[in-house]
Amino acid sequence: MRVLIFAVILDLIAGYAHGYANPGACSGACNVHDPSLIRRSSDGKYFRFSTGNKISYASSSSIAGPWTVIGSMLPSGSSIDLVGKDDLWAPDAQLVNGEYHVYYSVSSFGSQSSAIGLATSKTMEANSWTDKGRVGVASDSSKNYNAIDANLFNDNGAYYLNFGSFWNDIFQVTMNSAATKSTSASSNIAFQPSGTHAEEGPYMFKSGNYYYLFYSSGVCCGYDTSRPASGEEYKIKVCRSTSPTGGFVDKNGVACTNGGGTVVLESHDSVYGPGGQGVFDDPNLGPVLYYHYVDTTIGYADGQKRFGWNKLDFSSGWPVAK
Repeated sequence: MRVLIFAVILDLIAGYAHGYANPGACSGACNVHDPSLIRRSSDGKYFRFSTGNKISYASSSSIAGPWTVIGSMLPSGSSIDLVGKDDLWAPDAQLVNGEYHVYYSVSSFGSQSSAIGLATSKTMEANSWTDKGRVGVASDSSKNYNAIDANLFNDNGAYYLNFGSFWNDIFQVTMNSAATKSTSASSNIAFQPSGTHAEEGPYMFKSGNYYYLFYSSGVCCGYDTSRPASGEEYKIKVCRSTSPTGGFVDKNGVACTNGGGTVVLESHDSVYGPGGQGVFDDPNLGPVLYYHYVDTTIGYADGQKRFGWNKLDFSSGWPVAK
């Protein structure tokens, strides 16, 4: 009997060790969808951009808050003349040559008539944004991708724009030295050949000698009206490569272009459907994975999604959420 009890205790400890830590603290305005996080270089203030309200954004003195809503990044909407020009999605905030860039998507839900746009600001203060319009990445029914969910990656001054959602999933183009226009045809860097090809929202981050391609996999939305089968809801996966342009594989060596992908964070405890992620190198915390999620103790509606974050440990060569 003692041996049996000891074995059960070991199993419980092992289960806990392989579990996920709960999200870090968040206070103030914590309801977000598709967050993007950046820290202003001049004073260390944090800014968080998100889907809705023509790109809603907020500021805080720390990643944990208290977050204070500033308002709409582009209150007049986008200059890109597509259905959805007043319904801007999936912002990606980056510092480029001393100027703040936010890449955004113009589309309507489930549509392939989409384009990626850019707004810039020197300060990120309210009413300081200039809409630059299209960056040269767009899609329609003739394409094998959907031009949404952009993420700019800077590799020592060489800029790459990763993007994509469903269809043939995740693609990449090169950008000019100002990171304002694409300069190449698109190449496919991640693809799930089975099912509905439910991969989207890429985010690239370099740690050590590896480039890590994070992305969201599964059903993102509408959990309050139609819950997906268990395990088919949003989760965050990753592949890595020694090059930013391809050759991404998961922990088991399976190519990311052939369904590969190692889970970084998935539903656990009261956290459901984490995704819409990015990675931020915090000066105090180190690498941080941030995302939105449903808190099942609050509600499943898209408007109830919360801002979550966890520290990332790359010491094993693969990111582990702490």
